[in-house]
Amino acid sequence: MATQSTQGSPERTLGQLVADATHDMSTIVRSEIALAKAEITTEAKTAGKSAAMFGAAAFVGLLGLIFLFHTLVAVLDIWLPEWAGYLITTGLLFAVAGVLALIGKKNIANINGKPERTIKNAQETVQALKGD
Repeated sequence: MATQSTQGSPERTLGQLVADATHDMSTIVRSEIALAKAEITTEAKTAGKSAAMFGAAAFVGLLGLIFLFHTLVAVLDIWLPEWAGYLITTGLLFAVAGVLALIGKKNIANINGKPERTIKNAQETVQALKGD
């Protein structure tokens, strides 16, 4: 049976207060873990996209190399406009490879790898619990 305070509301027992504090701490920890997962998932997606760009750049570069060899053969074999078509195609493929590589490099440079918001929130939580 709970005792009544002077305002008429029941006083909370020490056990209830501890249970509430434990529940609140559990909620805070779960929230911090969820935030960390969300941040890391975003970074992993960016890394995956960057890796795909590097892969695409390598593939297009290989195609460019194949066309370069066709161009050299055509230039040596026929001194007519056919080689010009090969040369233009080769140049375009290398240009595409360069653009894809630059996009991949830019995306890799933006990857932090640390869940910054989670670290900040955890530090603020520790400070709040210490009462500073």
